[in-house]
Amino acid sequence: MDDFFATDDKPKGQEEIPANAPLAEKLRPRNLSDVVGQDHLVGDDGALKRMIVAGKLSSIIFWGPPGTGKTSLARLLANETDLHFHAISAVFSGVADLKKVFAEAEQRQRIGKQTLLFVDEIHRFNRSQQDSFLPYVEKGTVILVGATTENPSFELNAALLSRTQVLILNRLDSTALAELLIKSEALTGSALPLKASARDALIASADGDGRFLLNQAETLFSLDIAKPLDSAALAKLLHRRMAVYDKDREGHYNLISALHKSLRGSDPQAALYYLARMLVAGEEPLYVLRRLVRFASEDIGLADPNALVQALAAKDAYDFLGSPEGEVAIAQACLYCATAPKSNATYKAQKASWKSAKQTGSLMPPQNILNAPTKLMKEIGYGKGYSYDHESEGGFSGDNYWPEDMEPEQFYQPVDRGFEHKIRERLEYWEKLRGDNGA
Repeated sequence: MDDFFATDDKPKGQEEIPANAPLAEKLRPRNLSDVVGQDHLVGDDGALKRMIVAGKLSSIIFWGPPGTGKTSLARLLANETDLHFHAISAVFSGVADLKKVFAEAEQRQRIGKQTLLFVDEIHRFNRSQQDSFLPYVEKGTVILVGATTENPSFELNAALLSRTQVLILNRLDSTALAELLIKSEALTGSALPLKASARDALIASADGDGRFLLNQAETLFSLDIAKPLDSAALAKLLHRRMAVYDKDREGHYNLISALHKSLRGSDPQAALYYLARMLVAGEEPLYVLRRLVRFASEDIGLADPNALVQALAAKDAYDFLGSPEGEVAIAQACLYCATAPKSNATYKAQKASWKSAKQTGSLMPPQNILNAPTKLMKEIGYGKGYSYDHESEGGFSGDNYWPEDMEPEQFYQPVDRGFEHKIRERLEYWEKLRGDNGA
């Protein structure tokens, strides 16, 4: 749950928080103005603030990383709009639970009380379970507020998405996290036993997750620490949290996209950073290597043919050495690709030629370039008039190799960078010879 951030105010509808509740629970916001790090939603021009002012709350999907306040915002919306708040988790709920929730919501609707149904981890529901929300959302029986850490366009039904508004919660930045620590110190009446460098390290370790930060702060408050800790002492005391990274979900695709585009943009420093992000978080090295091999062909091609050699050599080196030694070879291939001249001419040529092949079907090549292994094939002209290029002047005959019913096409158009500059000159020279020969 994302329930944290609070003040001492106790507006109507808010439960009394027990004295022994976790710090994150005690610091749950009591008003929209208490929420930190999401000004784009709760500020004067924010979508949620406008809904409340207008008195019309629509169904919403909150999409954001863990610990950014999705559950807290749902509770606050119910309180601000005087709706009955009902929360379920898709991890622990099934069809029977949903039927009961909808039946209770219908009973409240009959007496004029609308229900805000908060569904945590809504992407965990399967397609048919998601469809079950549709009639109750359409009739206004429930105002649905779903929370997900996954990309809704991948995980939620199109029909459900069309009936909801997707609002994105930002990863909490260092300013927002620092504000949470100040709130925690004000609430406890104690200063965190940290030097400035350790305080910064604690904030960085949260990786944008406010709940995690407050849990770590609560641990520090509970310990008898004689003098402020520096960064090294803090690292020994607390386990540093790994960056959030789900290898088969949104984070995975975001980082591989960032890596690929940094390589394409010839920024070796950024490319190394995203490579490190993926490997440190546990990405399969062979997956990254496959992408580097693909990049070497798609975005470099013949501008530097050695890029493909480097990428494949890195794969072999990693197979031979394993981790961590083999990761140096992956970094080398990454740097080579980032610093190589770029061309997508091979990629474009492959796409264009595949398209042409599908459109032209079964056109026969000209007879002069067909093999004639049988007497009959020779008699009907297969191979007749073929010019053996090695016996031509300059090793170039200039013959036409295209089907009779097809005009020659220009699939491959090398750029004027790297080795493709020389290839372009060579192709232009051959084209001139063809013109001179009347081909």
